[in-house]
Amino acid sequence: MIKAVFFDFYNTIGKFDPPREELQARACGEFGITVTPEGVARGYALADAHMASEVARMPLRERDTQGQNTFFAEYQRLILQGAGSEVSSELALKVITRIREFSYGYALFDDVLSTLNVLKEQGLTLALLSNNDGDINKLCNDLGLSYYLDFAINSSEVGYEKPYPPIFLRALQRAGVEPVEALYVGDQYETDVKGARGVGIQPVLLDRDGLMTDIQDCTRIEGLVELVYFAKKMA
Repeated sequence: MIKAVFFDFYNTIGKFDPPREELQARACGEFGITVTPEGVARGYALADAHMASEVARMPLRERDTQGQNTFFAEYQRLILQGAGSEVSSELALKVITRIREFSYGYALFDDVLSTLNVLKEQGLTLALLSNNDGDINKLCNDLGLSYYLDFAINSSEVGYEKPYPPIFLRALQRAGVEPVEALYVGDQYETDVKGARGVGIQPVLLDRDGLMTDIQDCTRIEGLVELVYFAKKMA
């Protein structure tokens, strides 16, 4: 029986505001690069997979400035590669540096609050687990999530990022449930699916852009509405 559902934050519950596609288009345009929203989505799928494998190898917070610049240059290069533009690492670093200079925040996907409300009414414990190093409780308050969530944990609190076990184990402890009694919903196979599965939590892969249809070894959904039916079936 499922008693708790844990969520990833970025690209699962939250997104950039303005959207990442808009930020990319603005920055790329300044360097003479044209991208489409569809191309940016494909590029982020490549870049986020790279991030997941790199974070599993060495958390970003443990890298020096040069190491972080190297990582983010490759991250941006992959975004542009997926969008159909091959650029040098040097130019990629300039683009992502420009994006960081823009003013942006976070917003919720349209299906988040309605889904959380239904799950809460079902009596499930709900929590957010994020690799975000910022003030996760303030973020939840600002986005109106605190009413629905029982707690939120970020990687800086436990000293480890997903996919390492401590953040998942801390969530199980705080929820007071066994691994088999929890679901974990995230958008990354390496960090979210493998991380949850590594401690015995059942993973649910959220593929909002429909770009991971080749993954068949876990439950895959394309919107949180589907999660409501799945969680009810598992209850």
